[in-house]
This record gives sequence, C-alpha cells and structure tokens, in this order.
Amino acid sequence: MAKQDTSVGRAWYAIHTYAGYENAVARNLRQRIESLGLLDKIFNVVVPTERTIKIKGGRRVEEEEKVYPGYVLVDMIVDDQSWYVVRNTPRVTGFVGSGVNPVPLQQKEVDELLGRMQATQGSVKHAIDLSVGDAVVIVDGPFKELDGKVGEVDESRGKVKVLVAMFGRETPVELDFLQVKRI
Repeated sequence: MAKQDTSVGRAWYAIHTYAGYENAVARNLRQRIESLGLLDKIFNVVVPTERTIKIKGGRRVEEEEKVYPGYVLVDMIVDDQSWYVVRNTPRVTGFVGSGVNPVPLQQKEVDELLGRMQATQGSVKHAIDLSVGDAVVIVDGPFKELDGKVGEVDESRGKVKVLVAMFGRETPVELDFLQVKRI
C-alpha cells in the first residue's frame, strides 16, 4: 500500500466480505484489534442490521436482517498498519474504493444508518412482500377465500388494506399481512 497521510484522521469505511460471514468478520476483526493493540486506530466495527418479521412455514419469525449483505463498517484512522490488519482479516475481500486506497463514507450517510439501527432496535419491521394493486386471496378470518386487491400497505404495523367486492362495490378491509396471500 502507498504511504497514507495520517493527518486525514478518523473516518468510517466499508469493507467487503464474503456473503454470510459479516458477523464472523466483525468478531474476528474486534479480536485482532484488541490483541494487536490497535484500539487507538480502529475504534468501532459494525454490521448494519435491522429486526424484521417474516413468514416461515406459515408462522411469524423475528429475524435480524443485514441492511448491506457482504459489507461491514469500520470506524478507523487509515495508516499502513491499520489498513494491513483490516485487509488481512480472514474472509475480508477488501475495502470499498479504488485500488488499494479506501474511500471514506460520508458522515451524513453513517449517521443516518446508525440512527436507523438504533431506531429499529426495539421495534420490528414487517417484511411484507405485497404492493398496492396486487391481487390477493384472504386465507384467514371472516372474509376467508374472498379475492381482493391490495389498496394500502402499512409495514410498520404489519397490516394491509384489501379492497374486496361486496354488495356490488369495493369495500376496504384492514387485515394482518398473515391473513392474505398473493394470487
């Protein structure tokens, strides 16, 4: 690596990892930072995640979902030693940037992402695979087996409004997203 100006200072960088190994890379990198005494150059390692609810086997399952699969964020001062430690961590393919020069992330982007992670820490985002206009069939509840069209999707509450043809006109019915299935 070419000599870097260490006066550039502290910034957030994205590192590319093998898909599915983000948590292992973060854990391994934290251990390497401690054992090599680089706590004064590498400050934080984050795998951006958010909590979601998905349907598996007809049941709700709460999961931690990676916001950027294959990437880990590192808050560090880049110099030859810190670059080498991060770059040679197992399952790291490299820094995001051109060639061997990592490009720092904009602070605004990092602040938004970290704020989003903290905001969703207690709450859960529903993974609803429906959009307005989709044809659906109601699979549970008093309107079971009626066909309809999605009129509204509220991911934060896990609800959908379905327009069902009743009494010669379309009537909106609010349902849990588990109660409908795309046709």
